[in-house]
Amino acid sequence: MSLIIAYIGKKGCVMAADKRKIGYFGDKKNLRTLEEELYNGAIDNDEDFLNRASELGISIKITDDASKLKVVGNCIRGEVSTKGTFETRRRRIYGTTNGYQIIELLGSETESRKAGEKGIIIFGNNYAKQLAENLIKREWKSSQSLRYMGEVFEDILSEVSSKTPTVGDKFDVLMQQPDFSKSSAQKHLNITIDHDIKVLTKFRQELTEKLVQQSVAIDMANKIIEKGEVGRVVEIDGNMLQVQLNDNTQAMDGNWKQLKGPGENVLMLTESDNVKIGDKVVIQDEDLCLKKDKSSLICDVILCSL
Repeated sequence: MSLIIAYIGKKGCVMAADKRKIGYFGDKKNLRTLEEELYNGAIDNDEDFLNRASELGISIKITDDASKLKVVGNCIRGEVSTKGTFETRRRRIYGTTNGYQIIELLGSETESRKAGEKGIIIFGNNYAKQLAENLIKREWKSSQSLRYMGEVFEDILSEVSSKTPTVGDKFDVLMQQPDFSKSSAQKHLNITIDHDIKVLTKFRQELTEKLVQQSVAIDMANKIIEKGEVGRVVEIDGNMLQVQLNDNTQAMDGNWKQLKGPGENVLMLTESDNVKIGDKVVIQDEDLCLKKDKSSLICDVILCSL
């Protein structure tokens, strides 16, 4: 659901891209039907797209705020991506003066990598690419400046967007003109791309760790005890009580790290002067208290079931 047009040559690099992103929710068979109609040009505007999706029972979310271009070092990076069930597939082009490389990534693993010195590269679905290629043949003048080329690309994106909802009507255009020879361009691209992929790998690792932590938090939150017995008083020192947790109770801190397990003692505070060894501690109506008289207790841990 993207269209990226890049020029790479001795003058430098210019890229233009739309900002459209489309999310689908619905029956896979009907989704395939909708995509086939989109990609063969049978649907040519947003209104018809939304109506056809509704007929097929597919929910659509369209946004035009995705940034598909980025300056990385002295290069421009353009990226289109497809999210699968378990991994995101990315296709990237890195361009600079006198050189470019096209990278295929699955997650953060490189599946293919090829290099070139100059040319016009187009990323997008076949229908949008064909429209763009025909317009480039009609409009292109290689003797013009990079700024002129960027304006031409933007005009092409605008015309393509009027003929297919796979391309949005908001665009980004970036230019880079460092002084690189053909050999130095590839050396710079290699260094830049290797570092950029390392950054992606680190980001994915951090994201995975965050998702694991969120999953743990959700799991533990579901185990917070809201009702029932949690332990019994085994030691009394003024208003401080040592409560031994029962066989199905554990005490966690705010980061869901276990502080005390079953059979271990947890410090609790009370204002009652009627506490006896062996008194049962319960949670009733989400309040921590003594079972015998509902005297309130306070502790600084989260009581959860195993």
